[in-house]
Amino acid sequence: MGEWIYFIHPPRDDFAESMTPEEGAVWRTHFARFERAMADGTLILVGPTLGRTNTGIAIFEAPDEAAARRFMEEDPVIAGGFATGELRPFRVSLMRGRERP
Repeated sequence: MGEWIYFIHPPRDDFAESMTPEEGAVWRTHFARFERAMADGTLILVGPTLGRTNTGIAIFEAPDEAAARRFMEEDPVIAGGFATGELRPFRVSLMRGRERP
């Protein structure tokens, strides 16, 4: 199983502070999906950067690039056009609570 990261680029600066009600509803669905992916063991880490630029990151496991791309593209904020996604292969080198391979 490989590790992947995708960056979630919102449509504007200060996005977290300026979401419309429609955007907020989609972001809540997006977060609920991440909660399910964390519970089923797919997701390793997720969160936004703070400040004016609210880029999000999701680090997760997938068997190959096609599956990783599908996971990213099925994110409601990406699929709905509320943000753009940028997928890259990733390796968690050190993480608290996780032994080195």
